Amino acid sequence: MNVMKNALKNSVRLTGFLGSNPEIKRYGDGKSLARVSIATSDYYKNKQGDWVSETQWHNLVMWGKQAVFAEKSLFKGHEISIEGKLINRSYEDKNGIIRYVTEIVVNEVLSFNREVKETTLVEE
Repeated sequence: MNVMKNALKNSVRLTGFLGSNPEIKRYGDGKSLARVSIATSDYYKNKQGDWVSETQWHNLVMWGKQAVFAEKSLFKGHEISIEGKLINRSYEDKNGIIRYVTEIVVNEVLSFNREVKETTLVEE
């Protein structure tokens, strides 16, 4: 039965480039939160035989040690690989409109920044 539970796990793996520096928030209980977007691209040939690039943007959320890592080590344009879980949530904006958001809560991040040694962080 454990094999079946793992097969149905909510798991997302992406490799792409950061679109901005992480946005960091700190809370009174000492917790840190980092938010950043990652771009992934897919390439394919259209009906005319021309190569087409399609870019998707994904919202990432990192907590605790990973948020601190993001603040110190991740910057716009860096290539990273992440593993996390997909979450959907909604909120009401200042105009009373309900907005829906899909985010990836990151469990593991690997930085491919060419300026420093490859770094990885796994949330415990």
